[in-house]
Amino acid sequence: MNAPSPSPRTFQVGLIGDGIQKSRTPPMHVAEGAAQGFDLCYDLIDTGTMDPVPPLAQLLDRAQDAGFAGLNITFPYKKEVLAHLDTLSDSVTKLGAANTVVFRDGKRFGHNTDFWGFAEGLRQRLPDAEKDCVLLLGAGGAGGAVGHALVDQGVQRLLVVDRDPAMAQALVDSINRFTPGRAEVARDVTQAAAQAQGIVNATPMGMAKLPGTAIDTALIDPRHWVGDIVYFPMETALLAAARAKGCRTMSGAGMAVFQAVRAFELFTGQPADAARMRATFESIAP
Repeated sequence: MNAPSPSPRTFQVGLIGDGIQKSRTPPMHVAEGAAQGFDLCYDLIDTGTMDPVPPLAQLLDRAQDAGFAGLNITFPYKKEVLAHLDTLSDSVTKLGAANTVVFRDGKRFGHNTDFWGFAEGLRQRLPDAEKDCVLLLGAGGAGGAVGHALVDQGVQRLLVVDRDPAMAQALVDSINRFTPGRAEVARDVTQAAAQAQGIVNATPMGMAKLPGTAIDTALIDPRHWVGDIVYFPMETALLAAARAKGCRTMSGAGMAVFQAVRAFELFTGQPADAARMRATFESIAP
C-alpha cells in the first residue's frame, strides 16, 4: 500500500496598501509558488476599500495572529511600518523604509527589496543610460530606495525634489552619508530638468488612483531617459508623454518583478525563477 503523498507546504502572505486592487504582485507569487509545489495564498489588504481605515498596527497584528508568513508593504505605509518591527535589515536601516515584513518565531523582520528591484530593472532595461546627472521625483518610502539605487548604479549627481522639502533633504542627507557629495535638493525643478540626463518618478502620481504627473511634461526633452516606478497602469501619463517625445523609457515593471523575486525568497526560503515571475507579470491583462 502506497503511503499518501505529503501535502504541499502552505504559505499565507499579503500586501498592505491604499488603492492596490490592480496590483500584479499576488499572481506572481501564487504562480511561482505553484511552480515550486507550494500552496501559496496571497491576500490584498487594501485600505482604500475600508471605512473606517484600521490603524496599520492592527492590520499587522491581524496578519501575524492569522499565521501569515509575511506581508508586502506599499504606499503609504513603507515608513510608518518601521515603528512596528522588531528587527530591521541593513537595507531598511540605510533606506529608512520597508516593503517586506517576515513573521518568524513571534517576531517581525523588516526588509527592503525595492532597492535591488529598481537597480536590476535599470540594469536590464537601460544598461547604457547616461548617469552624470539624474532628477528624482519623490523622496518617500519608494524614493529612498530608488535614490540609493541610482547612486549605487553610478549616478554622479542626483537632484532630489519632493513636495515636502524636509523629506527631500532627509533623503539627500542619507545618500551623502554613504556616498558623500552625490546628492542635492533640487530647489528649481525647471533648472534641474534642464541639467538632468534622466528623470525618474518615485511618487505615486500616475497610479490609477492618483492620475497625473509629478512634473510638468513640458520640461521633458527627447534627450532625456525617463523612468517610473508605477506599473498600474503600465503606461503612465509621464511615460506616455516621454515616449511621444522620443525619449527612452522604463516602466515600473522591472522594479515590480525583481522586488517580488526577492520577497518570494524571504517568505518561503526558496529562490524564485525571475524569468518565470516576469512571464506571469506580462501575461496579466492591463
